[in-house]
Formats: sequence, structure tokens, C-alpha cells
Amino acid sequence: MRNLKNILLVGILSIAFFSFSGIFQEEWVVPDKYQNMKNPTDPKEDLSIGKSLYAKHCQSCHGKEGYGDGKKAEDVEGDLGDFSSEEFQAQTDGALFYKTSFGRDDMPEYTKKMPDDEDRWLIVNYMRTLAE
Repeated sequence: MRNLKNILLVGILSIAFFSFSGIFQEEWVVPDKYQNMKNPTDPKEDLSIGKSLYAKHCQSCHGKEGYGDGKKAEDVEGDLGDFSSEEFQAQTDGALFYKTSFGRDDMPEYTKKMPDDEDRWLIVNYMRTLAE
């Protein structure tokens, strides 16, 4: 009987943990249209432009190396991600383009600040160079 109570308690705590963790940062769902989108730019070209755009628009929150440690990072709620991580780098270019373009929560939408899609693709290409 005691084991049953312990198992029940662990089950209830697990459900509560996963329920509350979803409140703080739910999964960022990328529509299939973007998930499967092909990058129209050459990732080896114009990296200096991508780096410059990243420095101007992304670095203050995401940090110079993409660790999520920029000077504004403490003011942002939620996980800023680690662009060097395998998990981040495993995302498709289309998924990164979508997230960079449309944002969510504290991540701003950049379709108005950078109306040229190519600029956002160049940032995606630059973010790929931050892999460890």
C-alpha cells in the first residue's frame, strides 16, 4: 500500500511539473510551410552582412556568440536559447527563418524592421556559424 501511495505521489507531481513547465515556455510550433522551406541564399556568401545584421538586431539579447547572454538578456522572460547547441542547430533553416521573422512573446517580429526576406535568411546563415 505504501508503494502505491509513493507511485501515485510521483505521478501527480510529474503531471503538475509538466503542466506548469508548459505555462512558462510552451513549445514553439513552426508551421509546415516554414519548417520545410528551403533557404534561397548561399550560406557561404554574404556572411559578413549576416554578422552585421545579427550584431544590430540580435546580439543585445542573444549575445555575441549566441549563448543567450546579451546585455538585455536579463530583461527578457523565457529561454533565449543557445545558438551553439546541437538542439538549436538541428532545426531547419526554415524554422529559424520563421522564428526570426515572426517572433513570439519577448522575441519581436522582424518583418517590419527587416522587410527584406534575404536579410533574415542571411542572419539564419550567420547563426549556423555559431555552432560548437
